[in-house]
Amino acid sequence: MISQQLGRLERVDLRDIWVSEATSFTPWLAKPENITVLGETLNIDLELEAQERAVGPFRADLLCKDINTDRWVLIENQLERTDHTHLGQLLTYASGLEAVTIVWIAARFTEEHRSTLDWLNKITNESFRFFGLEVELWRIGSSPAAPKFNIVSKPNEWSHSVAKAARAIDDSDQSDTKLMQAKYWTALNTKLEELSGPISGRRKAQPQSWIHYSIGRTHMGIGSAMNTQKKQIRAELYLTGPSAKAAFAILKGQKADIERELGYSLEWQELPEGQDSRIAIFLNDADPSDEVDWPRQLGWLAEHLNGMHRIFAPRVRDLKI
Repeated sequence: MISQQLGRLERVDLRDIWVSEATSFTPWLAKPENITVLGETLNIDLELEAQERAVGPFRADLLCKDINTDRWVLIENQLERTDHTHLGQLLTYASGLEAVTIVWIAARFTEEHRSTLDWLNKITNESFRFFGLEVELWRIGSSPAAPKFNIVSKPNEWSHSVAKAARAIDDSDQSDTKLMQAKYWTALNTKLEELSGPISGRRKAQPQSWIHYSIGRTHMGIGSAMNTQKKQIRAELYLTGPSAKAAFAILKGQKADIERELGYSLEWQELPEGQDSRIAIFLNDADPSDEVDWPRQLGWLAEHLNGMHRIFAPRVRDLKI
């Protein structure tokens, strides 16, 4: 038996790589590839909105959006042990917002601060979520230091339905991303109108990462969503409300017939951590910010949205739940 030489993990001091939160760690975390790593740890598709954005009398280190729910995600960073000052800022953020996910990243959590986040997750409703993460750096030999996020506190329910946008954040200055989103959905609506299919393009386009169209039944809709980080768009049937899981189960029982009639396979995502469910098809290598590629993307979306509406509408109407 041939033995292989294995490396030894060595802990790296955070300050050896990041001199300060504001000038080193926050700009590093704001890069798309690093926001993606954080999102994978949280199981949230994150899209960066702004750095150092004012929220009441404080400034959040990073302001993101949860792409799947359109809820705000505020990220506060510390390169040392958690303290009462940062906890107070987090509570101030939560008190001024209608719905928010708050992520507190620190080198180390004291037991009292971890317990406080657990308590907040227990007493608040599903509009508020609190995550506590410890960040570490490791290397093997002379390799570059690699970050590792460890969750020390998380909500009891990881996934929630769509929440209202935060009223305390001034949206009068729309980001380039928001302007692109509104323009993208406007172009999609124009394409849908050109095709004169079952989905009308007369829906108002909003500056958000998703758009949904009626399918004739409450808590269900045909829609599209974009993920600029993953360069991905999708067409979907989205099911919400207390009967979403039952509706999903019935429709999944018809999976073979549905996919045969559509002519392509779907991803059947029950989303077990929350009450919603999704049935979708994805187009990869599709960057919504690349306007030159819009004709291809919008043509694909319009075709699949109309096709899914034709196949799902009668089935949704006849659901016995």
